[in-house]
Amino acid sequence: MNLLSRPVNSRREYKPLSKLSKIKDGTVHMHSLSTILFIANIDHSIPHLSSLFLLSKYIHTTCPIAKENIKKKFQDKKLGLVDEVIALDSEYREVKVKADNYRKDRNEISDKIGNLMREGKKEEGLSLKEQVVKINEELKELEERETVLEKDIKEIMYQIPNMIADDVPIGENDTKNVELEKFGEPFVPEYEIPYHADIMKSFNGLDKEAAARVSGNGFYYLMGDIARLHSAVLAYARDFMIDKGFTYCIPPFMIRSDAVNGVMSFEEKEAMMYKIEGEDLYLIGTSEHSMIAKFKGELLKEENLPITMTSYSPCFRKEVGAHGIEERGVYRVHQFEKQEMIVICKPEESKDWYEKMWKYTVELFRSLDIPVRTLECCSGDLADLKYKSVDVEAWSPRQKTYFEVGSCSNLTDAQARRLGIRYKNENGEKVYAHTLNNTVLTPPRMLIAFLENNYNEDGSINIPVALRPYMGGKEKIEK
Repeated sequence: MNLLSRPVNSRREYKPLSKLSKIKDGTVHMHSLSTILFIANIDHSIPHLSSLFLLSKYIHTTCPIAKENIKKKFQDKKLGLVDEVIALDSEYREVKVKADNYRKDRNEISDKIGNLMREGKKEEGLSLKEQVVKINEELKELEERETVLEKDIKEIMYQIPNMIADDVPIGENDTKNVELEKFGEPFVPEYEIPYHADIMKSFNGLDKEAAARVSGNGFYYLMGDIARLHSAVLAYARDFMIDKGFTYCIPPFMIRSDAVNGVMSFEEKEAMMYKIEGEDLYLIGTSEHSMIAKFKGELLKEENLPITMTSYSPCFRKEVGAHGIEERGVYRVHQFEKQEMIVICKPEESKDWYEKMWKYTVELFRSLDIPVRTLECCSGDLADLKYKSVDVEAWSPRQKTYFEVGSCSNLTDAQARRLGIRYKNENGEKVYAHTLNNTVLTPPRMLIAFLENNYNEDGSINIPVALRPYMGGKEKIEK
């Protein structure tokens, strides 16, 4: 049986990145204004970007595109950032030119002083030294201003979103996400399916009350067969991805602020991350954070790409806000576990990997007898660093609808630029890699779908064939 059968409607064409501009002999694909400015201000090693005239022209030409992208994401409050960073960039360049001229003058005067001293013209040499002192004073101020401007520019760059794909549907929030495909036949039994928390409690498998006393709301104890099932699906997902050729990894569960800023936007950071008091450490919200940051500052070998890894970790999220009954059980919690997949690849490969990755999640869920569908995320539902994203939703026979169990995202080079992840291509050019991430499986949310879709009228839970080796050979769990 083909686990990816039963497409309901065909996927729209995945359009390539728009070519925004070409500069001289080098073609540069820019995904965001931050990309441009990162190159302009940080990476001075790129020879065909050395002309201030060309850079200025390039930046100003691209500004309307960056602003239009911000509007598509319904982030009009950020429009002023584009003009602000342009102004700062102009000042930075003026300051840098002045500083470079001072350094040149200083070197020339120092050479003259050396010559004068060798010729025995000590007084003339000493008089020139006074010029060097004045230059150093001026240069110190300029260098201090350079440092401040670089910092300010970088902070603004981090707030300007990545360009979204041309075929991303335009919408303000997730209500405008577009259904793409369905896999498996949604089924509603004649008997009633209880609320997921009640199913777990019927097996003495869930205690949120004790967890609330110990840790507060949003935490839980899993016990007995439910806890075993939780571990079983994670182990199954791990082996599933290993069999797909991914390298298994257990990453650090805490990362430093520079790593956090490299993988996510400031808004996400504030809404999601728990900070360790008195330490420059944050608890990860997903293992993608530490997995991508693993390659921070590295120049990768082209022959080692793509890098494909599947990682296990606990995840910690603030999950601020009130939630309805469906989210009160174990659907939306502060702590959960997750099997993730990440890919680091060449830019021309990211389109294909994006398609492969979400299909792996679909295949896994179908192997556990859970119907799913995919949704194209609209512009307003994309996090700032995302170019394109698809949500995988599982069928809930109790609710008679689908709910999110995973998400697959292509971030193009947005994370790579922040973290300095590059590779040297066959022409010897240093190129920023593309990064992608995708949820393989996340219990306890996945357990909700599993329990509902495998629930029997007598209250027992069927164990699909694929999962039985991880459950001691059991065909059912019974009260």
